[in-house]
Amino acid sequence: MTETSPALQAPQPHTAAPAPVANRVLRDILRGGAVTTVLAVLLALVVGGVLIALTDEDVQAAAGYFVARPGDTLSAIWAAVSSGYEALFRGAIYNTRADDFVTGIRSLTNSLGAAAPLIAAGLGVAVAFRVGLFNIGAQGQIVFGAAFTALLTFRLDLPMAVQLPVTLLGGIIGGAIWAGIAGVLKARTGAHEVILTIMLNYVAVLFVEWMVSTQGVLQKAGTTQPITDATPAGAVFPELLGPRFPNLDLGFLFVVLATVFVWWLLEHSSLGLRMRAVGENPHAAKAAGISVPRIYIYAMLFAGGLAGLAGMNQIQGAVTTGFNSHIDAGFGFDAITVALLGRSRAWGTFAAGLLFGALKAGAYQMQAAGIPVDFVLVVQALVVLFVAAPPLVRTIFFLPKDDADKSAKARAKAARKAVAQ
Repeated sequence: MTETSPALQAPQPHTAAPAPVANRVLRDILRGGAVTTVLAVLLALVVGGVLIALTDEDVQAAAGYFVARPGDTLSAIWAAVSSGYEALFRGAIYNTRADDFVTGIRSLTNSLGAAAPLIAAGLGVAVAFRVGLFNIGAQGQIVFGAAFTALLTFRLDLPMAVQLPVTLLGGIIGGAIWAGIAGVLKARTGAHEVILTIMLNYVAVLFVEWMVSTQGVLQKAGTTQPITDATPAGAVFPELLGPRFPNLDLGFLFVVLATVFVWWLLEHSSLGLRMRAVGENPHAAKAAGISVPRIYIYAMLFAGGLAGLAGMNQIQGAVTTGFNSHIDAGFGFDAITVALLGRSRAWGTFAAGLLFGALKAGAYQMQAAGIPVDFVLVVQALVVLFVAAPPLVRTIFFLPKDDADKSAKARAKAARKAVAQ
């Protein structure tokens, strides 16, 4: 047999060389949720800067003769935006106008103190999210947890070593009880948790409003105001760094421990595995032998307990002179935003809570600079908007498309093809 001449051999198909490992790693990083979240926050701040410029009086005045002297308008825009975000930095991270370092760093401790209840309540919402439950009842759980612990512990005269943990535990149990009502109804009757938690919010607020307005229940003796007695001295969280930093107390340490607990529960425990399985597909979880109703109850108990911890951060730290039915101070609904921004992960929720705590603490300095406090709410809404639309963020910053985006487009293309046939 004669050999085939090399010139007459069939050409081999060309195979593309694999991409360098460094390129693949970089592409995976850019596709990750962490990068998208950071860029979403950055984009929200950019849009917020545009809003600051549009509403600034000096910018509006300079824009009237922009064609003649455009430099004045650009200078006014820079001055407005830089002063606004510089005020946010001074109020949230470090006060550059303070006389000494200790006074300047108080801004950071204020942010940590403001973040503590947000993180705790956000963790509660995140736990429910991971199980496939949309718990929007953190407000009611915070309010009832505070009232529950006040009924049980405020009239006790115990030393701090006993009074403080008893009061803290009472609030956690109270929040768990209130959320557990929704969990049991969801598990036993199939009622939707959104409706249940919304209604329970109203019930809790009105119930506590009655309690703080009725003598002999929770109303402070000798007054007609709807307010409770002050938090017992033995139940007040001591400051972590001393009296010069009054807004950072022991409650923040409990929030850190709660974050570690939620991380371990969801990611490294057998119960967390079952909870995540139910969240991914309750029908498959049931087929695998997991009691879905029981997991729903467990999830709501954990969620309510964490919301109760948020309430305890209020009455044992920030609000020690008595409280009313508005003790949640809006944290209950802000917790939903924090959990969404943190992608329902323990440390992601922790970081999101720190961000929102910094925005809350810096809002007062921005108000002193002439920017309304509501601006912070606008930035928070923009953050959630961009986090909820990762394809939009990746398109704006020219990032590689995520595999989920590609699979969604493939499914849509297949659906259109099936309809056409």
